[in-house]
Amino acid sequence: MNQDNVNELTPFTIDLTFEEARRRTEVMAALGPDWDPVAALRGEDEAYALLYSGLDAEQQRTYDMLVAAGVLPGEGPGRAATH
Repeated sequence: MNQDNVNELTPFTIDLTFEEARRRTEVMAALGPDWDPVAALRGEDEAYALLYSGLDAEQQRTYDMLVAAGVLPGEGPGRAATH
């Protein structure tokens, strides 16, 4: 691009703060008035517990090793893998 073409450019600006507020408003509208975040988190905890229930001894050792290595999240608040 040369200097002559710079004057032909059309300026483009976007207010990201406004767009983020609009996006959040749309997300909340999509969730609807009956959305219960506490129930949703409880459901996630129940699903997580069910996913790793009934492991045999070898599976439990593997699970424990993966938790210790930070590959899988362990028990407790903020359950997220470290990697």
